[in-house]
Amino acid sequence: MIELGGIGPAPFAGMILADMGADVVRVERPQGEGLSAGTGDTDLLNRGKRSVALDLKNSAAIGAVLVLARSADVVIEGWRPGVAERLGVGPDDLRAENQALVYGRMTGWGQQGPLSGTAGHDITYLAVTGALHAIGAADGPPQIPLNLVGDFGGGSTYLVMGVLAALIEAKATGIGRTVDAAIVDGTAHLLTAIHGLLASGHWRDQRAVNLIDGGAPFYAVYRTSDGQYLAVGALEPQFYRQLVRLLRSGADPARQMDEELWPDLRREFGRIFLSRTSAEWLSVFDGSDACVAPVLSLRAAAEYPHLRYRGSLTTQNGVLQAGRAPRFSGPVAELQRPPMVIGQHTVEVLRAAGVQDLDVLLETGAAIDRS
Repeated sequence: MIELGGIGPAPFAGMILADMGADVVRVERPQGEGLSAGTGDTDLLNRGKRSVALDLKNSAAIGAVLVLARSADVVIEGWRPGVAERLGVGPDDLRAENQALVYGRMTGWGQQGPLSGTAGHDITYLAVTGALHAIGAADGPPQIPLNLVGDFGGGSTYLVMGVLAALIEAKATGIGRTVDAAIVDGTAHLLTAIHGLLASGHWRDQRAVNLIDGGAPFYAVYRTSDGQYLAVGALEPQFYRQLVRLLRSGADPARQMDEELWPDLRREFGRIFLSRTSAEWLSVFDGSDACVAPVLSLRAAAEYPHLRYRGSLTTQNGVLQAGRAPRFSGPVAELQRPPMVIGQHTVEVLRAAGVQDLDVLLETGAAIDRS
């Protein structure tokens, strides 16, 4: 698989596929791609990949990409629409070398549409889909959910799904497809259940007044006496009854869904949680189904017993990072190679692919090797 250098969601999609065992070759400019998820061995979006450094403004380098495409199953890129075509590495260019090639395209706005040629970032894509509007306190501005919902949720994961679906078809038919993965499309798709609730009258188009947006007192975050926070998610009646009992609240469990009571209950629960430390409350809720969990920092999460047991977070080469997801039955291998140096595998990969005049590529600067 070839990943044409870029930032954000496309590299994360490549990392997901590398974690699943794909041989991902990242083709990137010798100087790198600018903003990244780290530097050197901390750029975790590059773990498990090999790096080929090619100057794609050089026609000889484009020729090398065409050769690589002949033996690839998948190519992904995250450039603005039209850039790959101008360089000569668009879907038609590469499929002329390999008609079964699946070509995955990752953008914010999509390949067509009024905004397709303009710049954007996760926050702007979330803004127009309604997702950003729905997150935050009722009396404050919308809150930014990092770039998890847009770039990686609505972007990378949809690119991976599309590529894998197209790959199954290509293996059966011998004909590859182009996958147009747009963050606005994926984020809107993630909101499907919310749209269903909105249509049925069970969701108001406002922040923090609904069942799972912080409006309900039993699905919220509360501060404890030591300045820590606990997350409460006692949605189901049987879980809510346990929450009320263990809090020693005067709330009537039978009136859980009475929204008129929610503001007063939210204040009451807040006062109760402030009466003890986080550790004291976790001791109270230990072993129960009240659905209460500590709000942990990134580093503290690595020490959480359940995550440690599953290996959800791990340390590789001295760097804290996520383990593989999802899990598969059968033997489990360690994570593949750590993030690479740009151009670390240029000669290795190009020689194996049968690229001619490799010495000329290196001498002219069309290719850079840093093995």
